[in-house]
Amino acid sequence: MRIIFMGTPEFAVPTLVALVGAGHDIACVYTQPPRPGGRRGKELTPSPVQRESEARGIMVRHPASLKGADEQAAFAALGADIAVVAAYGLILPQAVLDAPKLGCLNVHGSLLPRWRGAAPIQRAILAGDAETGVGVMRMERGLDTGAVLLEGRMPIGRKTAGELTDELAQMGAQLMVQVLADLPAYPEIAQSAEGVTYAHKIDKAEARLDFNGDAAQVERQVRAFAPTPGAFFELDGERYRVLAAEVVGGGGEPGVTLDDALTIACRSGALRVTLIQRAGRPAMDAASLLRGKPVPAGTVLG
Repeated sequence: MRIIFMGTPEFAVPTLVALVGAGHDIACVYTQPPRPGGRRGKELTPSPVQRESEARGIMVRHPASLKGADEQAAFAALGADIAVVAAYGLILPQAVLDAPKLGCLNVHGSLLPRWRGAAPIQRAILAGDAETGVGVMRMERGLDTGAVLLEGRMPIGRKTAGELTDELAQMGAQLMVQVLADLPAYPEIAQSAEGVTYAHKIDKAEARLDFNGDAAQVERQVRAFAPTPGAFFELDGERYRVLAAEVVGGGGEPGVTLDDALTIACRSGALRVTLIQRAGRPAMDAASLLRGKPVPAGTVLG
């Protein structure tokens, strides 16, 4: 097929690579504009999808909006059979949805209708869901409301958002290739009206560890925000990102360390930090941190 691909973060890259590998003609790639980044936070940094596309010699467009008539006309002029979308980051106007001959299909990282919206993987972990998945769905005007053609499932276990994102991205890529190989073989199944939840965009303030929750809930917070933005606490005016932790026994005042090994009391139970990162430094195991920065029992963490 002649395909317009629309995606931005690392999650979208495996789908693009799989489409190329399956022999499809990628007419153009749409992605979010380059953002300030780099070591000083000032250099314009292209998205992972843009870097992959340019390395493969595929034409890339990164408009700030698709609402303008000129931009919509340019999209339609590509003459695509279908558009494939994976975490693009912009709402598609109806004119864009209607332009490809076979419409637009999306790779979405949840088991719809649960966790429609921007952050389904993180929300599934935070909620303590036992499993999640990824689906190929028909795009329409509503937010992730379209019919589902094919989905895959996987247990969450103790995976971080980063690990789960990587696994779902690979699964979603293969499902999309499978669907496009024989589109009529996958009837579109309308989503249930029951069990609808919304995965609102992550606010960085949510990454501050809340030790007033029970230890299992705080540990889910760690996994949901690893590796980015990183769940954190503050000590002596410095922010520490907790990248891995385990639930242990113990009790005390929430947010106060129970020993010299960075075990922190929660409302119920306790959390022992195992992987941590100071600002501007690489991640390290907690024991390595404590050799250079002791945190004695009774320390109150902000």
